[in-house]
Amino acid sequence: MSATAGRDVLRPPANGFKAWLTACLMAYVPLGFRVLRTIRPILRFGNTIVVTRYDDVREVFLNDAAFRVPYKDKLDIIMGGHPFFLSMDETPEYRRDTAAMRLVVRPADITERLAGEVERRAEHIVANAKGHLEIVDSLVRRVTFEVLGAYFGIPDPPGEDLRVWATRLFEFQFADPGSDPALRREVDTIAPALRAHINGLIEKRRASGSFSDDVLGRCLAMHAQGVPGFSDDQIRSALMGFIVGGPPQPPMVVPQALEQLLRRPEALAGAQRAARADSNELLACYIFEAMRFDPLAPALPRTATRDSTIAAGTRRAAAVPRGATVYVAFSSAMMDQRRLPDPHLFNPRRLPHEYIHFGYGLHTCFGIHMNQALLPLMLKPLLKRPGLRRAPGRSGYLSKRGAFADRLHVEYE
Repeated sequence: MSATAGRDVLRPPANGFKAWLTACLMAYVPLGFRVLRTIRPILRFGNTIVVTRYDDVREVFLNDAAFRVPYKDKLDIIMGGHPFFLSMDETPEYRRDTAAMRLVVRPADITERLAGEVERRAEHIVANAKGHLEIVDSLVRRVTFEVLGAYFGIPDPPGEDLRVWATRLFEFQFADPGSDPALRREVDTIAPALRAHINGLIEKRRASGSFSDDVLGRCLAMHAQGVPGFSDDQIRSALMGFIVGGPPQPPMVVPQALEQLLRRPEALAGAQRAARADSNELLACYIFEAMRFDPLAPALPRTATRDSTIAAGTRRAAAVPRGATVYVAFSSAMMDQRRLPDPHLFNPRRLPHEYIHFGYGLHTCFGIHMNQALLPLMLKPLLKRPGLRRAPGRSGYLSKRGAFADRLHVEYE
């Protein structure tokens, strides 16, 4: 029996008044944050706090002891109760597990294995699309899962689609604040199926006697050498964490970046010049500046572990009671004129500290350097094409399903 009801990567869109209201509210989030940054930069209602200014967002992200990530309960469901470092405090176990994974997910892989493969696959797709291409699924999601699936050593499960499994689990973990029971039913099938799939890969690879030089193979080699942090459970949970937390994100943010470039002809022309000149560093500046106008999410949650104060010693200081939910509005922080000159101006020459795409502190994105290098390359072959433009009609404008980019069609010569 299939673990998923269909092959569409994203779940069917919501309908009716609730869907309309949600879309309207999301459209006005940037304006709401802009108002809050001025009149109530740390907003409290009940046991919920919203932090909107750059300095305060950074303070919360850097204070993991007081503001814990709230991911454990859902991660336990995904991982079958086995710990994964995304939900951990700064403990010896956290340091052991992250250090172990850095032995097998190596910085040199970005330039030696991944960057060229991303660009080659994107070029192949663009060259064979005959001048009309859908960006979200046909380009970005395809490149991401093909390249990273091979790198991690996790192919599609037999008769299934890893893109569907990973995206459902990502939605459950990070984009399901209402705890949708229909999604939970899917997760209760997909999560154990993915665990069994990876267990099977571990057993098959070990039995073959040939580990191969991918992340799974490196983990098995470390296990054979007796290196701590590489039990079968730890290997499985790490690989699940990478698959669930990594590949679903580029199909969200990269199409959003292209949409922002398409809204700004001068910025699009600049990004195209950088792509054609093979200036990957400058191209990245354009892509991450475009992402600033529509990042991964409006905010990330944290849970207060003790009574504390945000922005202590300032007029905006706010007491935070133990147990409060704190929404850390990193999207708002990247629009704070107190730290970013002319934040509403598209400026690809901004300094690195002006971006908070990948968080700060203990739970800075584990794949930050990979993302910084690879995301721009997914668009590079397309940006090299002359005549890049929106497809006619509504399909030429980015559509979304909840938190996820859904469709964006473009044309080119």
